[in-house]
Order: sequence, then structure tokens, then C-alpha cells
Amino acid sequence: MAVWIQAQQLQGEALHQMQSLYGQHFPIEVRHYLSQWIESQMWDSIDLENPQEEFKAKRLLDSLIQELQKKAEHQVGEDGFLLKIKLGHYASQLKSTYDRCPLELVRCIKHILYTEQRLVREATNSSSPGGGLLDSMSQKYQQINQAFEELRVMTQDTENDLRKLQHNQEYFIIQYQESLRIQAQLTSLSTLPPADRLLREPSLQTKRATVEAWLTREANTLQKYRLDLAEKHQKTLQTLRKQQTVILDDELIQWKRRQQLAGNGGPPEGGLDVLQSWCEKLAETIWQNRQQIRRAEHLRQQLPIPGPIEELLTELNGTITDIISALVTSTFIIEKQPPQVLKTQTKFAATVRLLVGGKLNVHMNPPQVKATIISEQQAKALLKNENTRNDSSGEILNNNCVMEYHQTTGTLSAHFRNMSLKRIKRSDRRGAESVTEEKFTILFESQFSVGGNELVFQVKTLSLPVVVIVHGSQDNNATATVLWDNAFAEPISSVLSQGRVPFIVPDKVLWPQLCEALNMKFKAEVQSTRGLSEENLVFLAQKAFSSTSVNPEDYRSMTMSWSQFNRESLPGRNFTFWQWFDGVMELTKKHLKPHWNDGAILGFVNKQQAQDMLMSKPNGTFLLRFSDSEIGGITIAWVAENPNKAGERMVWNLMPYTTKDFSIRSLADRISDLNHLLFLYPDRPKDDVFSKYYTPPLSKQVDGYVKPQIKQVVPEFATAPPDPSGANATYMDHAASPSVSHPHTYGIYPTTNDTMLDADGEFDLDDTMDVARHVEELLRRPMESQWIGHTQS
Repeated sequence: MAVWIQAQQLQGEALHQMQSLYGQHFPIEVRHYLSQWIESQMWDSIDLENPQEEFKAKRLLDSLIQELQKKAEHQVGEDGFLLKIKLGHYASQLKSTYDRCPLELVRCIKHILYTEQRLVREATNSSSPGGGLLDSMSQKYQQINQAFEELRVMTQDTENDLRKLQHNQEYFIIQYQESLRIQAQLTSLSTLPPADRLLREPSLQTKRATVEAWLTREANTLQKYRLDLAEKHQKTLQTLRKQQTVILDDELIQWKRRQQLAGNGGPPEGGLDVLQSWCEKLAETIWQNRQQIRRAEHLRQQLPIPGPIEELLTELNGTITDIISALVTSTFIIEKQPPQVLKTQTKFAATVRLLVGGKLNVHMNPPQVKATIISEQQAKALLKNENTRNDSSGEILNNNCVMEYHQTTGTLSAHFRNMSLKRIKRSDRRGAESVTEEKFTILFESQFSVGGNELVFQVKTLSLPVVVIVHGSQDNNATATVLWDNAFAEPISSVLSQGRVPFIVPDKVLWPQLCEALNMKFKAEVQSTRGLSEENLVFLAQKAFSSTSVNPEDYRSMTMSWSQFNRESLPGRNFTFWQWFDGVMELTKKHLKPHWNDGAILGFVNKQQAQDMLMSKPNGTFLLRFSDSEIGGITIAWVAENPNKAGERMVWNLMPYTTKDFSIRSLADRISDLNHLLFLYPDRPKDDVFSKYYTPPLSKQVDGYVKPQIKQVVPEFATAPPDPSGANATYMDHAASPSVSHPHTYGIYPTTNDTMLDADGEFDLDDTMDVARHVEELLRRPMESQWIGHTQS
């Protein structure tokens, strides 16, 4: 069901919240008459932080105005005439409002749609029969909303009591003035003759006694009212603290944790609209109570009555100031993190936001935010409130930005769009630590004035840890540091530091924990819903722990250290576990994604497993597995006859392909070239799997020239493909290049002893890779006439 249809069925407070989304900035009539069009547009595809997206936003604005004009033109009848004028007016109004800032229109509509969806979802959940049907998220939201309702009632109650106290105190002062007037009259009696004095004095004395008795009783009553009010405020502030703890120390910290996991490819952390609405409600309630406490203090100053109330009010004022201070400093957050692998001399962006900026009118005096890069040690000192003034570990260009208030969404944020790290100052490294293990963080700081400079807060927040590199070759190891930190950071209740002590991580983690992080990263990098299967993870465990066990349970309680992950090379290799895994991700992301998604790549299979699997299949059956010997390599293994022994079958392995190879010819085309490959394991005809990815054949002639083709050939298996037309195949279709004759230069290695194979049966690539690449280079050149017969006209 369309969101707008459901939104119109909202009731009570939810309906009021929905209606408050609209106004001159975006009329509700536009939402109503263009509801289907609005909900069908890809608003989320536009990055609001990227100025280059303004062109896409402008097209959406123009389309919106055209739709409005169309809708206006189709109105008929008396009522239609009025609606036609109104819709035409809205079209002009929206154009004048957003023509120069179309991204603001996108921001506004995204906010409206998100809020409507939330309100509909909450209303649907609350109306479901049976509390047991509510999911945990809905229950949590319900508890928070109930607490806000309780706070609203408590705040209204103290407001009523305060007014009653004020009224009683004003009447007390009037009576007190009456007492002073009677006293003055009694004093003036001394100037009168004794007879007159005796006549008037008794009544005045009686009147004074009555008033003073009333004043004594009323003073006690006022004192009790004040104490009762102070006690109610104490209870309100206790509830406020509890609610603020839930929102800031639970919900906001969880959002930051999700943001951290999103850096590893986890699901998006979610929007901040719900959190901001809660924080704004907190701000409003806190401010109302603060104003009430100040009014109570003013009443006490107007009419000082001896007692404990002065001390109580001082305590309440200090508590409410602490609460609002915690709210302001904790809701200064990083909405868009800077990149965690940060290369010097390269532009980067970040966005900081104050979740209570609109409600506390911070934007009335727009604050400036400064960004500084600091080391891990400097971050720790900052959290301990040690003096770190002017300490930094580098120089960031364009590191100052003024916070802007967006009226349509009520957000106060600063968008750093063109920062650049000019230089970095590194600390002394410990032991085997490399530069790609050193962590920094971006410190954002500002100063906020609240309540017309009544309160001034110094605010700071730290980014997720960043690793600074100076060359792209360091990216791989830097990413490992970031992945380990994001996945296994030890949490602690500290909003400033993203919920943890900078930047403590465990040295060892359980293998299942690492599997979860690797699977998350793999799916995100490859952009695939097909993650790592249990069999894949067993293969990785075998590689990580040099084990032969195929039982997943054997690895459940095993731990992997950071050194094993990305400091120590795998046995017999010159690369680490992470470097190998990262190479697999890169290759799959760039060249193998569709085949991985199709399930055509088994990938995580070792040579012996491949042999065992293929030997039970017909000749020509093949599979694709990631190379054990080369970073970012994939090889084809297939079963075929042994040319040296009649009747004997064996498994062959083609020399691994890398990104460089696939930049010349794709995997699908290479498989198409090799006619001895017939079935993808276990029994799928290869054309059924790969034909949709084949490059279409070249035309025979273009301007009198025949285009040369690059094709892959394996000499021992070069046979002419079936030709239904009966035409003769070219020499290149079935013969090896005459420039090379040794079969190993084509990257074939059977499972036999060979001086060019290492102990594991993998190729020693030092000698063979150069030759193979030379062949590829030859194949890229225009072919000589003796290779393929053709004439030039």
C-alpha cells in the first residue's frame, strides 16, 4: 500500500506530527496530488553531500514542477478552477524556493518520506493485536515514547504547581503590604488625641493580629509548596536522566557502533531522524524544566522565607545544567565519517551535525567547527581531560567550516567538502608495528551558545580511527588495520570516542568472529548477496591455521591473532592471510562479480580438493578456484586424458589469471576459447553458464581490413571447434603461436613432478610469468600475414 494512503489514516499525535511536516516549504496539497509520482522517484540515489549531484536534483525539481502543471491543467469544473489556480501557484512557489538550491528539495522530501514511513510503521505496530507481536525495536520505541509522555505530564504538573505558587505568593505579598499598612496606621495613632487612639486602636490591633496569623500560616504553606515543587522537579530530573541515558548511552552509541560496522560493509547505520526527534524532545523538556526552576528561584528571591529551599534550588539548577550540558556535548556527532584509509594530498569529506541545534536555537549564532588530526596517544589524553591544546599530528587544509541550519529538515550541520591532509607527523613505532598499523583520528571541535549566550559549551567529537598512507601500495595493509578495529573494537560508555577507549582492540579473536567480519567485508566489496559459505570458511580456516580438518566444529574455539592475520606470512608464501584474501576480493570485485553471483566460481578450493572432485566427472569437466600461490589469482582446473599414458586420466591446472590478464580478455571469453572445457562442475554445459558474457564476434571486414583477434590457446588441448557451417578454422583457432613451443610457457601444469613446480605443486612464477606476459604482449600486436592469412587492399 502506498505510504500516503496509510499516512492519511494516522490519528492523534501521529497525525499531528505528519501534518507538521508540511508548510510553505512543501505544501501538503502537493504531496496529496502527486503522491504516486513522489513515491516512485529515486530520492535516495542522490548524495546530498556531493555538490555534483545538484544536476540530478535540478532535474527532479523540474519534473516535479512539470507534474504539478500537468495536474493543474487537467482540473475541470468549478472546484477544479480553484484547484488549478492553487496548484499553479505552488509550482511557481516551489520553483522560486528551490531553483537555486535543488538539493534542499531532495533533503526535504527524503525527510518527509522517512518520517511518514516511521509514523505509519509505529502506528501499525501499536495497533497489532497482542503485545507479543511487537518486535523488540517497536517495543523499545514504545517505551521511549511512553517515557516522553510521562515527562510531558510531569512537566505540565510542575508548571501548574508553579503558577499556583506564583498566584499564592502574589496574594501573600498583597496581604503583607496590608500588614505594613496596618502597622503604619497603628504607628500614626500616637499623634492622635488619647480618646481617638483608644477608639481606633483595638480594631487595628485585631486586624493586624488576624493578618499576621494568616501571613504566618501562609508563609508555612508557601514554604511547603516550594518544597513540594522542588521534590517534583527532583523526580522529573531523575526521569529525564534515565530517558537521556537510554537515548544517548544506548541508542546513540548503538547507532555509532552500526556506523563503525558499516565501515566494514555492514548494513547502513540508519538515518538520524528518529534519534534527532528524541534528542529534540529531550531538549524541549529539559529547557522547560530549567525555565521552571529559574522561575522558582526568582520567586524565592522575591520573597525570601528561611528554610532549605535555597539549597534545594541551587542543587536543582546545577543538575539541570549538567543534564543539558551532557545533551549538547553528546549530540555533536559525525554524520558522515572521513575515509578511514586516508591518503595524503588527497581530497576527502566529512559531515558533523548537532542533533539539538534547531530546538536550542544554536543556529541563531552560527558556530564554526574546526577539524584537526591527532594521534592515538593525543586522543587518550583528550579523554582524560589532559591539556592537549594546539596538539596535532599533521596539517589539514580547508579544516574550518560554519554550521548551517536547514529549515526544511530542522538539521544543523557542517559539511567539510574539500579537506586535504597536507602532511602527517608519525610517532615512534613499537616492535613489529608498521606505518599501516598506526592509528590517528580527526578531532572536530566547536563552541555552542545556548539560550542567548546564557550557556556556552565547548564541544568535541572524534572520528573513527584512520590510517594515513602516502602511496596506494599501502592501502591493502591499512584496510586490514581498519577492518580489525571496526570489527573488534572494545566498547566503553563514552560518546566522545565513538563508544570506546582510543583505540583498544584485542590481539586475538575467536575464529567465528573473524569469519563474520570477513563475510561482511566480502559481500560489501564484491557487492553481492552471495557471501562465504560454511565450506568457504572451512577452506579459509585450513589456510589460516595450516590445518587439514574439514569439520567446522574443530575451528569454533580457535583464535586468530593480529600477527597471524596480517603480520606473519603464510607458510611457504611471501604474503599474509589478509593479503591473500584481499586479493581474492579485489579480483572478484573487478572481474568476476557476475560469475560469483551465478555460482559459477567455487573459488575457495585447494588443488587436492579440486582433483578429488574432478576425477569422478567426465573428461572436459572444469572448475574455477582461487590460486594458492599468487595474490589475486584464479585458475582453471579440468580433467582430461594424459597424453603421455593412454587410458589414464589426470587433472590439469592452468596458470593463474590476474587482473592484468582479464584486462586483456575476460574470463568468459577465455573459457569460450578453450574447446576442451565442456562442463562446469558438476555437470553444467559451459555455454549455458557463460555464453551471456561472451564478447560478440567481430565483423568480417571493416573498410577492406580484417580485424585481428586475440584468442587463448593451450597447445596440448588445441583442437578445432565444431563448425556447423563446415568452414575451415583459422590457424589461430587450433594451433599454438609459432613463436613459442614449450608447453609450460602456456601455463599448464599437470599433477606430476616438475622442476618448475614448488613443493605444493604450484608454479614458481618468477621464471614463467614473464614469458607468459610476453606471449600476451605478442598477442596484442597486429598479427603478421603468416599467422592469419589476409590481404590489404
